[in-house]
Amino acid sequence: MHIELSIVIAAFNEEVRLPMTLRKIHGYVTSRKLTSEIIVVDDGSSDGTAGLTEALSGDIPELRLISYPQNRGKGHALRTGVLASRGGLVLLTDADLSTPIEELERLRPFIDNGSCHVAIGSRALAMSRITKRQPWWRQGMGKIFNRFVKALVINDYSDTQCGFKLFTGETARSLFSKAHIDRFAYDVEILALAKKNGYRVAEVPIEWINAPGSKVHPVEDSLQMLKDLCRIRLTIGAQNKTTDHGNLRNKTVILKTGLSDVLDIKKGSVDFD
Repeated sequence: MHIELSIVIAAFNEEVRLPMTLRKIHGYVTSRKLTSEIIVVDDGSSDGTAGLTEALSGDIPELRLISYPQNRGKGHALRTGVLASRGGLVLLTDADLSTPIEELERLRPFIDNGSCHVAIGSRALAMSRITKRQPWWRQGMGKIFNRFVKALVINDYSDTQCGFKLFTGETARSLFSKAHIDRFAYDVEILALAKKNGYRVAEVPIEWINAPGSKVHPVEDSLQMLKDLCRIRLTIGAQNKTTDHGNLRNKTVILKTGLSDVLDIKKGSVDFD
């Protein structure tokens, strides 16, 4: 059976937030008649995440669980899920569904019309809709990290860290097969690999709602992410030079979702996710 869409979710101790997320996604793909699979990767949870996911699979037939005993990090979990995916499209989304699943309809036209291989959600563009912001200290961390990303690795994007990203299936599996970052800086590695390998990427404004219960540790994870940026710089190199296959940043693009909206993509600040 052809699978149109694979949705991959990394889950670490998400027994509270995950059930609602999975029911919303199931309702969406069912209403849109999408042939899909929902892949939950249990990243060494110590709560009931795995058992709960298995229990829900009785009501959500497209749900798949991948589980392993030791916590390896969000990047490792998503890499595991993407490489196990079978869909013609692959969507990454967070366990708290801070970007509503309906925002897929903003990203998908860029893939469907062949203009891009990857469409990433952004909270930092002129038309992004932030319903509820993160605490001030998380926003500050995000701005500092964003400056390091631009200085060390890639300056094409206003927001590398939004967890809502859509790929062609072939592109996703190719990029993640080359990736090595296990924790929160995986987004930067994937986008750097995409540019290095000539994939076209669109940054698209989306709706985003901050949800409590973040797994990001303000000190330990910040230090790890800076360490990983240096590792990306050493292994992939800086991707700040303009290339012939350049991205769609700072260009006006058309997103058709029933009506045509002109999206003027601009640089901005970003919250830390």
